Amino acid sequence: MKNVLVVNYSQTGQLADVTAQVIAPLAAAGHKVHLETLVPETPFPWPWSLVDFVDVFAESVQLDAPPLKPLSIPADAEFDLVILTYQVWYLSPALPIVAFLNSARAKHLLKGKPVVTLVACRNMWLTAQQTMQRLIAEAGGELRDHIAFTDNAHALATLITTPRWVLTGKRDSFLGLPPAGVSREDVRGARRFGCALADALDHDGEKTGKPMLTGLRAAPVNPRLAMSEKAGHRAFRVWSKIIRSFGKRGQWRRRPILAVFTIYLIAMVFTVVPLSLLLQWLLSPLLKPRLARLRAELELPSGAQEFNLNKYEQ
Repeated sequence: MKNVLVVNYSQTGQLADVTAQVIAPLAAAGHKVHLETLVPETPFPWPWSLVDFVDVFAESVQLDAPPLKPLSIPADAEFDLVILTYQVWYLSPALPIVAFLNSARAKHLLKGKPVVTLVACRNMWLTAQQTMQRLIAEAGGELRDHIAFTDNAHALATLITTPRWVLTGKRDSFLGLPPAGVSREDVRGARRFGCALADALDHDGEKTGKPMLTGLRAAPVNPRLAMSEKAGHRAFRVWSKIIRSFGKRGQWRRRPILAVFTIYLIAMVFTVVPLSLLLQWLLSPLLKPRLARLRAELELPSGAQEFNLNKYEQ
C-alpha cells in the first residue's frame, strides 16, 4: 500500500469530478489517498461577477495569492506520490494552488517526491503548466507526469459558452452551442490515469524517475495555441503591473483601469487571437518544423501517444 496526497481546488466542480475519476482506481487498488481540498480564507465567488472576475486578473498573473485556511494533512504525514490539480486563471495557475505551492508546508510535503499535475480548462494551459513546473521545482518536488483536460468544442463556440458559464454558472447547451467545459465522456475517461498510476505504484514505478502515464493521450498540445499564449502572457504581464499600480484588489480606484482592460481583453479575444491563428494556418507550411518541435517539447513528460489506451481504458 502506498500513500497518495491529492491537492484539489475546484471552483466549478468540474475539476473535482475529474479528480474523483482518477482517485477511484487508486483507492480500489488498496492505496491510501488523502484528498486535500484547498479553502481560501476569503472564498472566491462562484459564479463570478464581471467586476470580481476582472479584478482578480493582476494578482493571478503576478502569482500574488491570498492565504488559505489551515490544511487537514497530519503533521507527520509522508506520501509516496503527490497529485496537484488546478484550474487556469488568465494563463496562470489559479491562485489557491499557487498559495499552496508557495507555502512552507508544501515545501515539506513535496521535497523529493514524485508529482503528477492535472489541469481542466477551456484550452490554454501551456503557460500555466510552465509556471507549475517552476513552482514545483522551487518546492523541491519532481514533476513526473502531466494530464490535461480541455473543452473539445470549437474554439469560437467556447468564446461564448465559457464566459456564460463563468458569469452565470450555467453550462448547458445554449443557442445551439454545446455545453461548456470538459465533456462527460472525457471526465469518465480520466479513470484510465488512475488505473495506470495504481499499476505503477504496485510496481514501485514512482521510484524510477520516469513518467508513469505515457501512451494514454495525457497531454495533447496544439502548438498554434502555444504561440498565441506566449504573446498573450507577455501582454498580460504588462497589464497586470499597470493595474496593480492603481491599487489593491477590491479598491474602487482600480475600477477605471479595469474597465479599460476589459475592453482590451474582449478586443484581443475576438480579433487578435483569431487573426493570429489564421496567420499561423496560412504560414503552416513554413512553420511546420517549428510547430512539430514545439509540440514535442510541450507534451512532455507524459506525451500524447495512445499505445497504452487499450490496456487501461474501461
